[in-house]
Amino acid sequence: MKKSKLMLIVGVFGFTFHSFGQVELPEIEVTAVNYKYLNSANFKEEAEPVRRLQLEAAAFDLQNSEFYQDEYDYYYVSFFIPEGKILASYDKEGNLLRTAEKFKNVNLPKEVRDSVAERFPQWTISEDVYLVNYHEEKGITKRYKLLLENGNKRMRIKIDENGVIK
Repeated sequence: MKKSKLMLIVGVFGFTFHSFGQVELPEIEVTAVNYKYLNSANFKEEAEPVRRLQLEAAAFDLQNSEFYQDEYDYYYVSFFIPEGKILASYDKEGNLLRTAEKFKNVNLPKEVRDSVAERFPQWTISEDVYLVNYHEEKGITKRYKLLLENGNKRMRIKIDENGVIK
């Protein structure tokens, strides 16, 4: 009997203290930062290293960075990973204005691989460089520089994202 009363008292106090222990957290506001860039870059279809760095550039919080000062109108920020780099230009509100991107040896889109295989059937792609240029008003351009090999022969070609060889 004493044990059940003791358990009842402990249960009541435990519930009481638990209800006082709840803390209200402040509201969190999630905003889409530089969504135009991610949409035009066709973010979901990019290779993993490209997506990772593009997301960093799009989500970069300029106004809370250590080098932000109100007196400048434009900021240039570089993002690096072993597979590539992005040079991004922001206005003083933190909007992404343009980028210059370069990635090495990423997974090529099917259109590019198929186009190269059709036009150069005996050649293999030994190296590739993926170049992306984004401009807020003009949109995005993507192109690839490929090094093809066939035995001792080497050839460099340029190709766009749709497989059109230039």
